[in-house]
Amino acid sequence: MTKHTYDMGLVGNCAFLALINTDTSVAWLCWPRFDSSFVFGSLLDTQKGGEFSIQPAHGAALQSKQYYQENTNVLRTEITTADGRYRVTDFAPRFEQYDRYYKPLMFIRKLEPLAGAPRVRVVCNPVGEYGSKQLTRRRSSNHIAYLGLEEEIRLTTNIALTYVLDGEDFALNETKYLVLTYGAPLEAPLETTAERFLSATGDYWRKWVKNMSIGNFHQDQVIRSALALKMHQYEDTGAIIAATTTSLPEAPGSTRNWDYRYCWMRDTYYILTAFNNIGHFEEMERYFHYIANLSGKVQGKYQPLYGISGTTALVEQELDLAGYLGNQPVRIGNDAYTHVQNDVYGQVLVALLPLYVDQRFVNRERANPEALMYEALRLIETTMDVPDAGLWEFRNLAQYHCYTYLFHWAGSHAARQTARALGNKEMEALATKLNEEAARRIEQCYSEELGAYTNAIGSPHLDASTLQLILMGYLDPASDRARRHLEALENELKTPEGLFYRYRHADDFGTPETTFLICSFWYVEALACVGRLDDAIREFEKLIAYANHLGLLSEDVDAKTGSQWGNFPQAYSHVGLMNAAYRIAKKLDRPNFV
Repeated sequence: MTKHTYDMGLVGNCAFLALINTDTSVAWLCWPRFDSSFVFGSLLDTQKGGEFSIQPAHGAALQSKQYYQENTNVLRTEITTADGRYRVTDFAPRFEQYDRYYKPLMFIRKLEPLAGAPRVRVVCNPVGEYGSKQLTRRRSSNHIAYLGLEEEIRLTTNIALTYVLDGEDFALNETKYLVLTYGAPLEAPLETTAERFLSATGDYWRKWVKNMSIGNFHQDQVIRSALALKMHQYEDTGAIIAATTTSLPEAPGSTRNWDYRYCWMRDTYYILTAFNNIGHFEEMERYFHYIANLSGKVQGKYQPLYGISGTTALVEQELDLAGYLGNQPVRIGNDAYTHVQNDVYGQVLVALLPLYVDQRFVNRERANPEALMYEALRLIETTMDVPDAGLWEFRNLAQYHCYTYLFHWAGSHAARQTARALGNKEMEALATKLNEEAARRIEQCYSEELGAYTNAIGSPHLDASTLQLILMGYLDPASDRARRHLEALENELKTPEGLFYRYRHADDFGTPETTFLICSFWYVEALACVGRLDDAIREFEKLIAYANHLGLLSEDVDAKTGSQWGNFPQAYSHVGLMNAAYRIAKKLDRPNFV
């Protein structure tokens, strides 16, 4: 079977994201927000998805080379044709200006001839309302306006507008620029502004990387993962989305096609841990403000996920689109917002712990901690006896999940630490009581027969989420129980290629066909924790081979073919890589591997 990969690069500026194919076409770009309709969406429908491409005039490219400018999110694609060679540099401007970040809804493409006399054809045809709305084009002196959306899309370029409007090819004998904007247009000199923005954006990203605190273990992969992850924070509100896309299938024909352009409470704990591990705190502070804003919307429970503005209702809809490689349905919204997932309260408490106990954060960043902590603790208390859908969001099955109780345990432990830091004895007593009760429930998941913790009380099934018992410190990594638990999970869920299934039992959609990449990285972390460092390094190096040509990771991997599936790029997978590399690097820095 042929190996399937997502041959695309990601650019963004924490206001929008775009995916660029190796043939220079824009496969995905949503405006004005991460969760808005696409204006370019050929990823999900080549007919209705619009087009923005810079293609060879005569036939297909002979060769394509795509790469990032080192330590940046500036993407370059070099195309070799029968006539010559050219390069497209794509980026979303981001840099400091007037004591804040400049991050406009502006996508810039620089087109340069490199060799020979290439002829190219530029097509720019944005669409609205997920491809159901064609936009009106209006020609002006030096730009094309696309009308029909709430705000104007404008293409400002020094390419002859006639060539773009008529789809005619032209000889590329000098550098050309294309600046696409939504809302506020470019009202400045084209060439010098584009060059200044390119230089400033590259400088911003290189400085951001220089401020990372990381070990020497596979630095290149860690840096790329961190850069990809950073782009998934919607800076305006602080929300961090799970993935750039919607409806890329977990496996072909599976119908497991979901919209991941939202903020999952459970994902964010791991994401913030990753940012904490590399010494970047700004992202954590912004997310804290997002959570604090959500707090006022809580009505008896936290939802598993929210919109990037804190939207609570994410009603799922199916669109009349062909789907990625014909995989339907295409969904927007996500009905998981209605699910009961009780681990979220502990996730919030653990994620925000550093804001209260780490002295590098000053008091103004700890607004009203008691209220937020009490709220989450009370919700843990009231849901201790409530079954839920669990981490994997089973749609028709509620159980008493081990993972949920683990985060009741970890969250109450974090609240206890916070209470001590604040000198709040009442909160400390409540947290201690809940911590002890959660531990008792976790132990009810232990199977003497299997020598392992099952996924839920009374269940016979093993689940990769229970690797977190070791990673969160519930199980002493040096204990026999931790070692036996890890071995049982290996025997049940690991593939010969080092990949890990979430679980092997049937769910609402049948038996899972692909492995979940984050679970594989959890496995690597667990190996490092229990002292099997050589195994951890070997398995880590297997996993990084499942990245695409740019080091970007998908959600799922087919164990048989090594194919990438699921939404892409998947923030969760990059977090897994970063945290696994951090865990290994810490061990390597020690004089003894214990």
